[in-house]
Amino acid sequence: MKKSILAITVSITLFSSFSTVAETTKTLPIIEQQSQVAGYYQHQVGNTQITALLDGTNFMSPTLFKDISQDQVHEILKKYHTDQAKGVQTSINAFLVNTGNSLVLVDSGTADCFGAHLGSVLKNLKAAGYQPEQVDTILLTHLHPDHVCGVSKDGIANYPNATIYVSEDEANYWLDPKQLSKIPKEQKDNYTGTVEKIKAALAPYQAKQQFKTFKLGDNIKGFEVINTAGHTPGHFSYKLKTTGEDVIFIGDIVHSHTVQFDQPETAIEYDIDPKKAVQTRLKQFADYAKHGQTIAAPHLPFPGIGHIYSADGKSYQWIPVHFKD
Repeated sequence: MKKSILAITVSITLFSSFSTVAETTKTLPIIEQQSQVAGYYQHQVGNTQITALLDGTNFMSPTLFKDISQDQVHEILKKYHTDQAKGVQTSINAFLVNTGNSLVLVDSGTADCFGAHLGSVLKNLKAAGYQPEQVDTILLTHLHPDHVCGVSKDGIANYPNATIYVSEDEANYWLDPKQLSKIPKEQKDNYTGTVEKIKAALAPYQAKQQFKTFKLGDNIKGFEVINTAGHTPGHFSYKLKTTGEDVIFIGDIVHSHTVQFDQPETAIEYDIDPKKAVQTRLKQFADYAKHGQTIAAPHLPFPGIGHIYSADGKSYQWIPVHFKD
């Protein structure tokens, strides 16, 4: 009889516990997606500190990739477990380089040229412990608005003590009024809209003679300029030699760490000269895979710093830096 009473007591206790757990589970709130806190990442290379600055993330349509079937694009994205719900996610990064002698910003993000979900470079630069007045040099890989708009806002320079550098070919393509007559009719509206954004961003620097152009062979504050034209006519990358290794700020020779690494012959709609853009990527990727330079890229997943690897010389892999605290 005592055993029966004990068994009943244990059963009631267990049932009561399970009921409590079930009731608690029912009342748990739905977990919503929280905002991420990533904004800057500091990477030491020899005697140089590189701070990757996140401007934000954007989404590209898979249809922007050229000379490749949509089925193939989706298979590549699926292989890399890339979320395609909103499109192909891409980062927009800029890089602040402290050489010990100079504070150089490579590209500048979008400011408010593309909406409120982007435009965080300046905020993240301050969060990293720097002030915009400390930046003395801005190197622009090219003048597309997601690289140049961040230098100013509402006609006021965001980096008042900095001189901006861009290639002479790039400046001529976007800033020479004669260029408009050479643009195909169907592209004129897009071209003029882009030019307006570029001119507005550069105006406060040009007014104070803080805008300069360079040619192939020039060296700016220790940065060697590398002609990587194709994406735009005057697109350039920058190579910085440090005591540890070479760092290449590659600009927009690549927009996707999945599709364009798996199939590097694939151009993207943003390329002004797609054929030349592909040739440039193939040449540069082969060099980076062979020599192992550190790469800093504005459209690879934040922080956009890593290395390029190839097992067969045909397709490539992006090897991001390991997080270091």
